[in-house]
Amino acid sequence: MGVSGQGMDRRVEKKTSYARLGGYAAAGIAALLFAWWFVDTLLGGRSLSVNSQRITVSDVTVGTFEDFIPLRGRLVPRSTVYLDAIEGGRVEEILLEDGAMVEAGDMIAVLSNTNLQLEVLGREAAVTEQLNNMRTIELQLEQNRLAHKRNLVEIDYQITRLSRESGRQRELIAKNLVSQSTLDQLEDELTYYQNRRAVTLESQATDARMQEQQLLQLRDAGAQLEAGLGFARQNLEDLSVRAPVSGKLSGFNIEIGQSITRGGRLGQIDDPDGYKLNVRIDEYYLGRVDLQQVAIAEHNRRELGLQISKIYPQVTDGQFEVDMRFNDEPVGLRRGQTLQVRLTLGDNTDAVLIPNGAFYQETGGNWVFVVAPDGSEAIRRTVQLGRRNTNFIEVLDGLEPGERVITSPYTSFVGMDRLNLDDE
Repeated sequence: MGVSGQGMDRRVEKKTSYARLGGYAAAGIAALLFAWWFVDTLLGGRSLSVNSQRITVSDVTVGTFEDFIPLRGRLVPRSTVYLDAIEGGRVEEILLEDGAMVEAGDMIAVLSNTNLQLEVLGREAAVTEQLNNMRTIELQLEQNRLAHKRNLVEIDYQITRLSRESGRQRELIAKNLVSQSTLDQLEDELTYYQNRRAVTLESQATDARMQEQQLLQLRDAGAQLEAGLGFARQNLEDLSVRAPVSGKLSGFNIEIGQSITRGGRLGQIDDPDGYKLNVRIDEYYLGRVDLQQVAIAEHNRRELGLQISKIYPQVTDGQFEVDMRFNDEPVGLRRGQTLQVRLTLGDNTDAVLIPNGAFYQETGGNWVFVVAPDGSEAIRRTVQLGRRNTNFIEVLDGLEPGERVITSPYTSFVGMDRLNLDDE
């Protein structure tokens, strides 16, 4: 009888591995963390962790906004006349030194120019030749006039003689003492001289008209040559450099033997008593600066009133220039000295303010990072900022008093939407 194995078989329960359960739990936690990161990134935008000790956080406040900008101006002469060489030449003599006071008409330097001297001589020769031609034409005109006058005298004499002779011949014909042919010959000769007189008068008028036109043209050409000669002589005289106005000679650094080109700058004459302030302003304010705007400069603890007298429209390196004139001529200032200036752009007003900071350069005043109340993060927010001075920026929209914003540079996180602030 066979032995059955059923009594020996028993059911073995399958045991669950704790390691496998731990793996499942870790995978679930990772999935939850990924889902949280994905949702946070999708809704919160790009973020960056930033050490809170390396940023500047400022409060949004309410206060009085003083609409001015601080500037630095350089003192320059109120009026300047430049000395330029009308004709180039070689420096032969220097009569005054740089920095000397001059009166109008004072001789400053002497130049020489051989080519100009030869040009003047050539123009003088051309003028002389033209004047000789004009005198020749005038002489010819007078000779022709006298020749026509002599012809007319001769013709008038023949007409008178023939008229008398014809009268006598008619009397003799009436008495049958001479033939008719004799009278006809006299009358034909009389007619010839009468016609010749008419032609002579016409020729005289035509010659006179043509020669007068030629003479007029020669006179015009002569006048132009004389005018050109006058300019050349004036240029020759300008080789003796004289002060056009009274003032202080500056920038005058030529040397004897130096060659000066035509139009070359020799120096300048400045007003020794009157000054103005030349100021460079950021192009951001170009639309807010106008003539007659007031400013205040500080000198020796005194305030000097100023007004904008000229605006230069050219923008160079992001700045434009203005000239400011003093309300009262200052005392004790020197050319080239610099002064601190406060330019008033508008009236003082109450406004919501944030401190002026380097962040403005990166955002253009269009957005800022606003710090959460608990200080754990800063969120990018669109704002509208208005006027600014050295201390504050006017807030037009997007911020409320009591909020805090980051006002330090945004260079490292311009593209971020949120900053996680920590102490490490």
